[in-house]
Amino acid sequence: MGYSRAVVKGEWCFVSGVTGYDYATMTMPEGIADQGRNCFATIEGVLDQAGFTMADIVRVQYTVTDAALVDALVPVLGAALADIRPAATMVIAGLIRPEMKVEIEVTAFKG
Repeated sequence: MGYSRAVVKGEWCFVSGVTGYDYATMTMPEGIADQGRNCFATIEGVLDQAGFTMADIVRVQYTVTDAALVDALVPVLGAALADIRPAATMVIAGLIRPEMKVEIEVTAFKG
């Protein structure tokens, strides 16, 4: 399959869905909060490499595997995005591996 972690088109950066792996160790924490923090660490690094910052995020989509996990994830979302306040969608759906509890996709704009 064709895949890029992120694609930059002009002033836009489209970051593919990121799951909660710690890519330095290729481990996945069990809890959704830790997975969410790992997602945002990866997203921040990708945006930085592309010449963007977290403050440039204008859209975010969360995919969570179980609605019962949302309350544990919300503080992580607030810590990362409360001051940015992007447009957001949350979907409850399965992911491709059972250990994955959250996937986060963002779009950033430097206009």
